[in-house]
Amino acid sequence: MIPWLDRRTPFPPVETALAEPDGLLAAGADLSIERLLAAYKQGIFPWFNEGQPILWWSPDPRMVLFPSELHVSRSLNKRLNKPDYEIRFDTAFREVIMACATVSRVGQDGTWITADMLDAYCNLHELGYAHSVETWIDGKLAGAIYGVAIGRMFYGESMFHHVTDASKIALVHLMRYLETHGYGMMDCQMKTGHLASLGAREIPRTEFSRRLEELVHSPREACEWKQSGKWTDRQ
Repeated sequence: MIPWLDRRTPFPPVETALAEPDGLLAAGADLSIERLLAAYKQGIFPWFNEGQPILWWSPDPRMVLFPSELHVSRSLNKRLNKPDYEIRFDTAFREVIMACATVSRVGQDGTWITADMLDAYCNLHELGYAHSVETWIDGKLAGAIYGVAIGRMFYGESMFHHVTDASKIALVHLMRYLETHGYGMMDCQMKTGHLASLGAREIPRTEFSRRLEELVHSPREACEWKQSGKWTDRQ
């Protein structure tokens, strides 16, 4: 059994999450700004399908990508060097989430990005916590990645592409941005072969929590970037 949260109930310790399904911690509560920020600061994220209650997760091990460990293949590097695309930050956040929710994925029936989730992350974006890195080709949104930034920690949420490699291009530029601006780690939540090919790896939840505690509470003056507001390539 997992605990049911009301709007005032704090999260249980992440160590109490179930082993099967891996990381299921609690259910209930809401998707308010306060609840989401509290969740991310503790390494907890919401993930549920339409018609289900809100489910909260903290898997063990945890898939992460350190900016310095990004692996760019020779073929991807050649694609990155072509001048036919433009990278934009935070110019089409809602459009990015909607594309992530509707794009067809192999082995996936439906989407976890419900209307309530979309609105919740757009609210985070308006407050400067959620961001998108977008690849534009011929004036059209070709692919992107979005996530949440707190302190020197970035939490990757989802990505999509309409054009081959467009999401990978966005991810590479995101990781370069994170490294330049002092971020220490990107949370990838769960293991995928796609992320592993780019250098992501699993670490124990205990190590993840330890690193997270340091990164989310890093003082602003330790980094040369703004804590909130829209990202730009000049920031």
